[in-house]
Amino acid sequence: MVSSGGTSLQTQITHRDVAAFAENTVNLHRGDVAAHRAQVNRLREQLEKHIAETPEAPLMKMLLSGSLAKGTALSTLNDIDVAVYVWGDAAPTDDGELLDWLADLLRAAYPNHAPDQIRVHPGSHCVTVSFRGSGLDVDVVPVLYYGDEDDRGFLVTKDSGERVLTSIPLHLQFLRRRKDRDQHCAQIIRLVKWWARRQKAEREGFKCKSFIIELICAKLVDDGIDFSNYPRALEEFFAYVAKSGLQERIAFTDHYDETELPQATGSPIEIFDPVNPQNNVASRYEVGDRDLLVSAARDALDALTEAHYSDTRGRALDAWRDVLGPSFRGTA
Repeated sequence: MVSSGGTSLQTQITHRDVAAFAENTVNLHRGDVAAHRAQVNRLREQLEKHIAETPEAPLMKMLLSGSLAKGTALSTLNDIDVAVYVWGDAAPTDDGELLDWLADLLRAAYPNHAPDQIRVHPGSHCVTVSFRGSGLDVDVVPVLYYGDEDDRGFLVTKDSGERVLTSIPLHLQFLRRRKDRDQHCAQIIRLVKWWARRQKAEREGFKCKSFIIELICAKLVDDGIDFSNYPRALEEFFAYVAKSGLQERIAFTDHYDETELPQATGSPIEIFDPVNPQNNVASRYEVGDRDLLVSAARDALDALTEAHYSDTRGRALDAWRDVLGPSFRGTA
């Protein structure tokens, strides 16, 4: 744990400063949340209408997923994740055809959309539907479902046809438990995501997907780290990444036993899906990806340490801007 220190220096940037920045700049505002949810509801209604008119369509239900469902969306959000549960026995027998089949269904449901507004990306799990009026993209993810009471099902990768076990409700439940333990958990996730977004723009090859950020924050909550002071909580996050080097395994036992986890996988980073013990969510990260992420976290920790001990507000602001970007003003 990062020490709060015994210095008599006045901290130039406070929790209130960071909280104000989060509220005014980082967070997706409530009005936008409502508008985005309304967009999803319209998509759901249109699909339900099409399904009612096409009884042979093997769709079961649609669930909001991703950052909007988790309460971790940023103000920069321009795409929404939605899961469509498909009866596995009625879906195309070739898993590699599933996304193209879903794309055809969506084109039938939205006949006024241009071809480039409904598209499948190579290597993805989803079909993207673009709405030109709102500027939003809705990523529609098919989940092959076989009747599991916890809504477990399988994602299917477009190119390889690989199946990945998942459960939208259990993922939401997992994060909700951490948010219940620490009401500031979602905010720290959003702040770190904001930092990572900036790193992707400034560091060539930088990778740090949101799910990894969520799971590291969940581990810190489980370890008893207090997120109520935002500067200190960010220090804790970056200190963990920097000091561990992301070389220790992260896993959770909410929905499976520890014995179900695999032996060492050989992956440079091992962070396991809390629903699927066979899914290392960082399996595609190479040593260079890990080293770049750890280096960025060390730089962020150094900047926050410098800000903490700065004797002028101007120097502290400069250090914080290295972490949160030039729009950070430090005014509560």
